[in-house]
Amino acid sequence: MRKLKQVLKIIIRYGLILINDALIQLPVHKGRVLFESFNGKGLTDNPKAIYDELLKEFPENRSQLVWGVKSEFYQAMTTRFPEAKIVKRWSLTWIWTAATAEYWIFNSRMPTWWKKNRRTTYVQAWHGTPLKHLALDMDQVKFPGNSRERYLAEFVKEADRWNYLVAANQYSADIFERAFSFHHQFLKTGYPRNDVLFQKNNVAAIAKLKQKIIGKSDCRVVTYAPTWREDDFIKVGHYHFRWHFDLGEMLRVLPDDVVLLIRPHYLVTDRIDISGYEDRVVVDSTSDMNEIYLVTDLLITDYSSVMFDFANLRRPMLFFAYDLDYYRDDLRGFYFDYYHELPGPIATTAADLLREVHQLAQNDFAILDQSRFNQFAKRFVQWEQGDAAQQIIKKIHYGRD
Repeated sequence: MRKLKQVLKIIIRYGLILINDALIQLPVHKGRVLFESFNGKGLTDNPKAIYDELLKEFPENRSQLVWGVKSEFYQAMTTRFPEAKIVKRWSLTWIWTAATAEYWIFNSRMPTWWKKNRRTTYVQAWHGTPLKHLALDMDQVKFPGNSRERYLAEFVKEADRWNYLVAANQYSADIFERAFSFHHQFLKTGYPRNDVLFQKNNVAAIAKLKQKIIGKSDCRVVTYAPTWREDDFIKVGHYHFRWHFDLGEMLRVLPDDVVLLIRPHYLVTDRIDISGYEDRVVVDSTSDMNEIYLVTDLLITDYSSVMFDFANLRRPMLFFAYDLDYYRDDLRGFYFDYYHELPGPIATTAADLLREVHQLAQNDFAILDQSRFNQFAKRFVQWEQGDAAQQIIKKIHYGRD
């Protein structure tokens, strides 16, 4: 039965490819855009920010702005975004849209066996400033059924289809050019998803977001957003959330008006016990991450690339790397020196963490080493001005003959 399903899947795929090969000979439809985020997992990230800006500038084109979404996410997305035009990925409607779109705006790769119309402009919006080695910079490739040579050849072939590639900073552009062997046009605009960090960074908007996320607006917020640790499981599919500091001690260190917001991976949300501290601790795995950033006065993370986006707000960060020895080998695969280039101090023990948090709280959550932070910001967020989506729409000539 399994073999039969695999054979049927292959037959269907080749049938869809043949249909697409015929349709991409047609002219593109002026103004039509196919958006995808993380290969159809939702309406998020840089494509969503560009979509929102297109709706604002060209409301008459709403019906031509189409989202491709995987079948398993379709119901949730159509419920959440009833005004958006959403089609199921790999459906005949999706194939027609992909083949006749004037633009593809994606943030991850499309399989190279799926051809695009030669008249379609492919905008690769990407999804973050690189922290770990990518593509041609990788010494090893750990994807089942894929050799390093095959993976890299596919990556380079796909990157060659991108007419435009969005970069958040020169650091990223240099890496993308080398690691993707990218030789087309960069859009050196910053990331559209971060525009909101400039547009809503004001007292009124932040108070409204705090009421929505925390349940009150008259508080300060310390957010703990640890990296997802896939190897920390009870059994396959069942994961831990371990407190590597004493929650009561943390709340004693923090002033009374401060709420601790825990931003976990959704798979461990139900395993976080905050019994007895519900009035001062919020667990949130679903709110938009940019909204979390906006309400946050101090961000505690570890090895996450959230540091790059959050730096746009010029607020303090603290890095709680309690398993630094375990991750030491992984850090050798980072593009920058984790020990010396972070925009804030590293704490490796609970005692270190509490001491650093106490010091920041005593200084009213001000950045303590401004020179160090400024160096980081200059390197990684200098291009971010709050108008990346507008710049991209202008530079790709959307709506212009």
